[in-house]
Amino acid sequence: MSNISFAINGAEPRFAEPLHVGRPNIGDRARFLGLIEGMLERKWLTNAGPLVEELEQRIAADLGVRHCVVMANGTVALEIAIRALELTGEVIVPSWTFIATAHALAWQGITPVFADIDPSTHNLAPASVEAAITTRTSGIIGVHVWGRPAPVDELSDIARRHDLRLLFDSAHAYRCSYKGRRIGGFGACEVLSFHATKVFNTLEGGAIVTNDDELAAKTRLMRNFGFAGYDNVVHAGTNGKMTEASAAMGLTNLDALDAFVLANRERYALFRERLEKVPGVSMVVYDETEENNFHYVVASIDAPAKVSRDRLVEVLHAENILARKYFWPGCHGMRPYVGEATSRGLGHTEFVAARNLVLPSGPSITAADVHTICDVIEDACVHGVAERTAA
Repeated sequence: MSNISFAINGAEPRFAEPLHVGRPNIGDRARFLGLIEGMLERKWLTNAGPLVEELEQRIAADLGVRHCVVMANGTVALEIAIRALELTGEVIVPSWTFIATAHALAWQGITPVFADIDPSTHNLAPASVEAAITTRTSGIIGVHVWGRPAPVDELSDIARRHDLRLLFDSAHAYRCSYKGRRIGGFGACEVLSFHATKVFNTLEGGAIVTNDDELAAKTRLMRNFGFAGYDNVVHAGTNGKMTEASAAMGLTNLDALDAFVLANRERYALFRERLEKVPGVSMVVYDETEENNFHYVVASIDAPAKVSRDRLVEVLHAENILARKYFWPGCHGMRPYVGEATSRGLGHTEFVAARNLVLPSGPSITAADVHTICDVIEDACVHGVAERTAA
């Protein structure tokens, strides 16, 4: 018999207020408001203001790259990167990623071809990528899932041998490293997300980071309608600019990023200590020899747990623990892409998607919260959860 009276069967929820995955990290408010006050005094709210320029310089230095081109959001940054690299036809991507990775291609008339993942890393499997290449393939988008680096060397080799463009969706990977080098300078470029749910946020925002001078100049034109000075449009473009207010939040949060990462690491370590011995629960583990942001606490639920992943999600949600089934069911299982011929041979993706669970974490979650979340998971996995019977 269960030791816990679960809210799903009528008890009071463990938490009065919901615990979210990716609740926004916010640095020093006085620092942020001071930057906003300066912005208002200057009456310079957008169009490459001084805060945007400072943020670009600091991010480029932080990641060890030549160029950072900040954007309104990560999806626009990905779309501009795809267009700037002149990708056409088909581009190989993982299905195990946020839907924006696929949409950024489809939105521009490019077919996303879904390759399978390595179930031990949740990142693209190079053999599956190579098998997906056709005469229409123009590029590969690797994704650093959970901030754990994609197989950069193997993908680079495949791209070189087949004359393909390679870029990375690095939305999860700010302040993570590959072979001791911070993610940001691999491939033709990397695309960052600074959405409110990320370890480092600018309210809303994103960036293209690259060591390619020509590509950086091209993307700067494209984010501002192709303008190269007053009344001088030299390239097709769109409105992808970041506002000064977003840059102000970015500068504030960059100052606080070390503290955010430390808090993430502490919560991750506590979750791992509590859950690694629970039957049927296995944790995504970070490589301690690399730099990590520890932003995602990810578990897999399988036998011999006495509860399915989906049932456990119901239990957790009833307790106001809003765990997520990222990225279930995979892009290939979502309506725009269901049934496509480019969605074959994704057995490992489907295996992971059926078992994956992302837990609330971050500075807003206390150690006591972590223990309570783990108590609920442990009891459900050890004892099971009875269905509620009608009165």
